[in-house]
Amino acid sequence: MAEAVLDASALLAFLRNEPGAEEVAAVLKLSCISAVNLAETISKMVEYGKPLDDVAFQIERLRIPVIPFDAEHAKLVASLWKATRVVGLSLGDRACLALGLKTGLPVLTTERAWENIKVGVSVGVIR
Repeated sequence: MAEAVLDASALLAFLRNEPGAEEVAAVLKLSCISAVNLAETISKMVEYGKPLDDVAFQIERLRIPVIPFDAEHAKLVASLWKATRVVGLSLGDRACLALGLKTGLPVLTTERAWENIKVGVSVGVIR
């Protein structure tokens, strides 16, 4: 059973051994991620020059449960738009928060702006 939802930025910090990686490592085996945020993570790693197959293999080895993005999740994402637009959250950001709402789990991110929104999700900023 998961105890935290990872934002793409948190998983990227772990994969790239950036500041905050230790915080992610501490909960990695008890985390989950939205399929949207996984796509964002893989895309960023490829953008940074990593081969797609290598990145996919590296992430698969972590065995993080990937939660499908379904119609209910899409509705939750849309419902967050108004409350989060003031801090400029992306669809991926809202997908992470929506998964936190759906599961009742806290979310981990590197995005400090998330601390300023109140949508019913506990936010842990890792750096």
